[in-house]
This record gives sequence, structure tokens and C-alpha cells, in this order.
Amino acid sequence: MAGDRVSWLLIKPGWKVYAADGREVGEVNEVAGDETEDIFDGLSLATSPLGQPRYVLGDDVAEIDQGAVWLSLTTRQVHELAEYLEPATTAEIEPGSKGGTGQELAAEARQLEAHAIAPIQRRHGEAGIIRRIYLLLRRLTSG
Repeated sequence: MAGDRVSWLLIKPGWKVYAADGREVGEVNEVAGDETEDIFDGLSLATSPLGQPRYVLGDDVAEIDQGAVWLSLTTRQVHELAEYLEPATTAEIEPGSKGGTGQELAAEARQLEAHAIAPIQRRHGEAGIIRRIYLLLRRLTSG
């Protein structure tokens, strides 16, 4: 782990990911977080070119260097990570909107979003082959 430390906001698809033992365990597919609030949730990890993406919690990221992400997990733990499920889309409801209070509308929006998650998440949590090819091409062209 030697390099120029950087913010999670700079992580790009294709960056190398290393386990705590120094072994390369994959590449970054996508970063999950809220840039406006500077909250890093985690990242989608490709452990093989067309394999199912894995999800790494932000708490399991030990260090971020330019072009590399170092985990606090062992290689074995990385291979046992859960598959990455794409988040549901969200809508912002402004207070004073038609049909009720902003809180009521926000609660309704959360319920609708919860029902909509299933179609966004792949069957049995799997990313389809087209999605995996897209992620591979994105990793190869980023950099």
C-alpha cells in the first residue's frame, strides 16, 4: 500500500482492487455513495472479466490510492462477498406538492420504490450477460 492517497470521489471503473494480503482481487465496476453529502457506501467489484459483480462495503475499504483500492478483507473474504444489486431509482418529493404533505408523499414514494426494486434487481440478484459485458467495456475504456 504505497501511493498517493485520494478521496473516494475520484475512484473510477477499472481501478485495481487489492485484498489485505496484497493480492489483486479484481477491478472497480461502480462506486456507490452520495457525492452531495460525501457519503461513501461501497463499490461494485468485478472479480473476473464477465463474472457476477460483488459488493464491497465502504467500511471494508482500508485505503484509496490513485488507481488502486485496498481492502481490509482477505482474498477468501472477497470471494465470499454478496453479489452487487443495482439500487432502485429515487424521486425527490418537495413539500407543498399536490395531494398531501411532503412527508406523506415521501412515504408513498418510498413504498412505490420498494415495490419497484424487484424489476430493477436481476432475477436471483444476477446481473445479466449484457450488463456484465457493458461493465467490462466500461472498465477497459476508463482509466
